[in-house]
Amino acid sequence: MHRWLYRRTGGTFGGTVGRTKRPVALLTTTGRRSGKPREWPLLCLADGDRHVVVASNAGRDHHPAWLLNLRANPRATLQIGPDRLDVLARVATPAEADELWPRLHAMYSGYADYQAGTDRDLPVVILESTINPDRPSHNPASPSVE
Repeated sequence: MHRWLYRRTGGTFGGTVGRTKRPVALLTTTGRRSGKPREWPLLCLADGDRHVVVASNAGRDHHPAWLLNLRANPRATLQIGPDRLDVLARVATPAEADELWPRLHAMYSGYADYQAGTDRDLPVVILESTINPDRPSHNPASPSVE
């Protein structure tokens, strides 16, 4: 998917993928070494007022660069269609991941193949909006993407 086209059209082009129109979002992280914005198109599951992505890296044996960037700085921007949200990222707890996996697999069954092809667990990453300061995850000292 062409990121420029997604941004330019507000997700009209590139906002979904496949016959089932799986939702795609653009995650912008800060490069952990460069400090520059880095943009990644990812399948994205809406979960109430938060969004969920999987650090699958297509089943490779190492985590994707965007997860490493989030570990260095959990603040990011998520573009869903024309809307841009400031988010704080954290890896789901095991209980949260267990609850989310059925919906993630329903959205994209390929995650099962990715998991089968690697020894690492595929991290489920929760992206929570930083608009509401009353949210527990808004505290910069509390998030963890470890």
